[in-house]
Amino acid sequence: MLITVVKSKIHRVKVTGADLNYIGSITIDEDLMDGANIVEGEKVQIVNNNNGHRLETYAIPGPRGSGEITLNGAAARLVSPGDVLILITYAQMTMEEARSFKPSLLFPNEENNLLT
Repeated sequence: MLITVVKSKIHRVKVTGADLNYIGSITIDEDLMDGANIVEGEKVQIVNNNNGHRLETYAIPGPRGSGEITLNGAAARLVSPGDVLILITYAQMTMEEARSFKPSLLFPNEENNLLT
């Protein structure tokens, strides 16, 4: 049996942009993706602390050190620049694996989304 557990979490980042005319996804500063062990194309759950919306899309890397968090495509309608988000990825594993697994938890600077 496999269970689904939290693999990565970027806690409390601010939306820097919303691009309705892009092909969908969430653009995340590549430093944040690396720090949270998120890979390009990985499914990401997005929780908006400001309005309660929850949605899923996939990650694409943004410029390193930019702090960029941009929702693209239809998801852009569910956020506003400045909204605070929690980004979560999940992994499936056996119960035995899950007991010893440690997720990657990232707490960037809430003012600029950077790691420093």
